[in-house]
Amino acid sequence: MQLIIATKLEILFLYMPTRLGHFPIPDYVKEKKETLGEVLNGDCLVNAPYKLEFRIDKDSQVACRKNLTREEVIQFRTAIKRDYYFQMYYDDLPIWGFLGRIDRLGTAVPNDRFFLFMHVHFDIFFNKDRVIEVSSHVDYTHVVDLTEDRELLVEFIYNVNWKETKIPFEKRMEKYLQSSFLPHHLDIHWSAIMNSCITVLILTGCFVTFYMRVLKKDFMERTYNEVLTDDQEEKGWKYILGDVFRYPNHRSLIAAVLGSGTQLFILTILIMILGLVGVFYPYNRGNLLMALVFIYAITSGIVGYSSTTFYHQLEGTNWVRNLLFAGCLFSGPLLFTFCLLQTVAISYKANAALPFGTILVLVLLLTFVAFPLLVLGGIVGKNNQTEFQAPCHTTKCPRDIPPLRWYRGVLPQMALAGILPFAVVYTELYYIFASVWGHRIYTIYSILFVVFIILLIATALVTVALTYFQLAAEDHQWWWRSFLCGGSTGLYIFGYCFYYYYARTDMQGFLQTSFFFGYMACICYGFFLMLGTVGFIASLLFVRHIYGSIKCD
Repeated sequence: MQLIIATKLEILFLYMPTRLGHFPIPDYVKEKKETLGEVLNGDCLVNAPYKLEFRIDKDSQVACRKNLTREEVIQFRTAIKRDYYFQMYYDDLPIWGFLGRIDRLGTAVPNDRFFLFMHVHFDIFFNKDRVIEVSSHVDYTHVVDLTEDRELLVEFIYNVNWKETKIPFEKRMEKYLQSSFLPHHLDIHWSAIMNSCITVLILTGCFVTFYMRVLKKDFMERTYNEVLTDDQEEKGWKYILGDVFRYPNHRSLIAAVLGSGTQLFILTILIMILGLVGVFYPYNRGNLLMALVFIYAITSGIVGYSSTTFYHQLEGTNWVRNLLFAGCLFSGPLLFTFCLLQTVAISYKANAALPFGTILVLVLLLTFVAFPLLVLGGIVGKNNQTEFQAPCHTTKCPRDIPPLRWYRGVLPQMALAGILPFAVVYTELYYIFASVWGHRIYTIYSILFVVFIILLIATALVTVALTYFQLAAEDHQWWWRSFLCGGSTGLYIFGYCFYYYYARTDMQGFLQTSFFFGYMACICYGFFLMLGTVGFIASLLFVRHIYGSIKCD
């Protein structure tokens, strides 16, 4: 077996990352053939010069010799100053180690001395014919001084020590889930998860109790008023009986956003299921990206079907325009962001710039898989036309909406609606961000699935509550309001991105900033569409229920 070195923007080992300049790669180093997911992830894997044959100990073996130029010494010194580290894989197990150390000889920076580690010790544990654990440590005495800007001849050596263990192969990943090498341990805050569950359960009980009491009182008042004189007038949500199902403005747009949100919701559920069954190997994040690409293309038919079906229910006529609009609603901004960031990566000569072959595969996938399924779904939705199910008739002339206080406006309601769902996922966001943008490891998809379910419940409950208060204020324009309130959590998540970027990361420069905020904007936009669809569907079911429970003339 050979070690595989992963070289990324944040990693350096003999081969400098792009933002520090190009370090010459030796001729004997061979690049590893990567999957589509690994390429999308920005990985650049090469075979390391270390030879780690199974159960063969080695002592002071020479990995390679290198004449460092003055410029290369400066590059290494910069990497040591920024706490760069290498990451290697052996039998899919990760190995980390720092490049060097700094000796602080005084308060002034010029007094600091920089040393590059030259000797690496590999300790490998095995159980029968399986590798269980791999660790590395450096020899702090075998270093080379890089303080001065001068040419150096360096010799990298390594030791290999094999040890037997009784740990079964199935449990070899448990150690890495709580790796102490990184600054923060990957320990899921179970107490925070339980607090979220308890909070949602309490709120669910409060909302259900409130709905039952208030609505039961309203229904009783409706029944009592039926035996009274006809000159008495309805109040509250019953007053807008003939307007509550009046079709909203921009019917094509709302059908498109609901179609895109439905696709993203199903995409998320499928990814969760694949994570639960163990498809995503902890140290192969390429599988996740590859699954996202293929599932998104395959589920394109859902966009066409759901958007076209709802568009016809709203008595829309130009279904072809609506279908194309729905297909481009999410993929359009995503492709624009991708092209923009691809241009930035090429200008910086970064590994994140995808090769032409990978881009061609993505284009073919969208052209011959996603687009045909989108059209097919639209045709099926057009031929499966159904009427909009409304329990009461809509009057010809809409009623005027009474003046409302400022806190009943769209923006205040959106700000209020996103607080509780965001509080549910706030703790988990750190671990997700650290896994996506850092080198943390996230494998407990069961916890993530529970948090996702709690998020859906909280979004539905809050949106339904705000919809009821809106109808009680005799405001019948609840369609767009329910969608915007449900999707407002995506805006909170995007706001959290700024906090995470400045408080939790050491990212800097236009390259890293553009990639972080560019892709996070697309992800948060997807959350906005998905949760907005959840909020709208929950409100629609609620409105149908309460107006279907009263006698309509």
